[in-house]
Amino acid sequence: MLKKTILAATVALTAGAVWAEPQAEVLHWWTSGGEAKSVAVLMEEFAGRGGTWTDMPVAGGGGDAAMTALRARVLSGNAPTAVQLKGPAIQEWYEEGVLANINAVGVEQNWDELLPTAIADHMKCDGEYCAAPVNVHRVNWMWGNAQVLADAGLEMPTTWAEFNAAAEKLQGMGITPLAHGGQAWQDATMFESIAVGLGGAEFFQAAFVDLDEATLTSDTMVAVFDQLRTLRGFVDDDFSGRDWNLATAMVMNGEAAFQIMGDWAKGEFMAAGLEPGKDFLCAPTPGGGYLYNVDSFAMFSVEGDDKIAGQNLLAELIMGENFQEVFNLNKGSIPARLDVALDSFDYCARRSGYDMDVASGNGSLMPSYAHGMALRGAQAGAITDTVTAFFNSDMSSADAVAALATAVKNSM
Repeated sequence: MLKKTILAATVALTAGAVWAEPQAEVLHWWTSGGEAKSVAVLMEEFAGRGGTWTDMPVAGGGGDAAMTALRARVLSGNAPTAVQLKGPAIQEWYEEGVLANINAVGVEQNWDELLPTAIADHMKCDGEYCAAPVNVHRVNWMWGNAQVLADAGLEMPTTWAEFNAAAEKLQGMGITPLAHGGQAWQDATMFESIAVGLGGAEFFQAAFVDLDEATLTSDTMVAVFDQLRTLRGFVDDDFSGRDWNLATAMVMNGEAAFQIMGDWAKGEFMAAGLEPGKDFLCAPTPGGGYLYNVDSFAMFSVEGDDKIAGQNLLAELIMGENFQEVFNLNKGSIPARLDVALDSFDYCARRSGYDMDVASGNGSLMPSYAHGMALRGAQAGAITDTVTAFFNSDMSSADAVAALATAVKNSM
């Protein structure tokens, strides 16, 4: 089946794509303001090249609902042309024999030279491209309302102790310190941001990539849960079920001072006409480190020259220099391509690019577990289930660490 798919893709690239009108049904979960504006860029470029785009958006920032919809489509034998997919999930779908091969496009466009090795590896199935990256997101960002912080005489904190002190002051002023949405993936985002800041890259690698039991049960992990418990006390009472972009809106309008969220939140601020450094502030979450999340589109096995042509055109456009720049200017992320200059990007993006280069050089560039880059679904889910259970209960940190190690062990 895979050989037939590769052959069909190659034929479409060299001959069929000349006459076949590119068709693409695209499943994604980019439905909020900044995200919708970003995906519209790709839709417009696709249409400009003679393609017909059928949009299949599935609401839900973490993508869980989209994956449920995808599985139903695949099981019915009617897979979409392209699907927003990332990290180990790409390999899982490949192992089920349902992904197409777009290596001919990658070779023709020299993707190996244009992409960081770590990111290129995420896009490959058995050494050949089966997905195309659109960006690099930094996950461990903290956002602040500039006016609220100025009125309180506060700056963006660089340590968790500084954050806790600032949050207590804000709480005393009647301001919600931390905007948060009570969804499992948002809980996990806060948790891993604390972990990389308190424990460092080696700790993060051992815990959330290698799943080392000694690290999962360490005193450092207890401290991570302790800080998560502290953050729970800085969140308003109505957080349960809140979407992430609504939490971002709380910071925008001054209801809350801070939010811990990836740089897709910046896309929301920018879509609302707010300026970084003036209306809102950005800084790595306390303690630093760099957790990355790469959005990408995997191509699924489809029949018909028009659909195969659509896949090849999508892959070409996604990795095009213009799209990488325009898309990421809207999305809040930075280009996956190494040769796209960041001169036209804002301070937050330039900071992200600089920090990524530094982290890549010193070995502290870490794949986000919470956003599907570090672990397969069962193991990531086991960790997140424990984190969410802890966040929504009176469980002690010691009990949480024990539950974490057990959950991970049982997921293997």
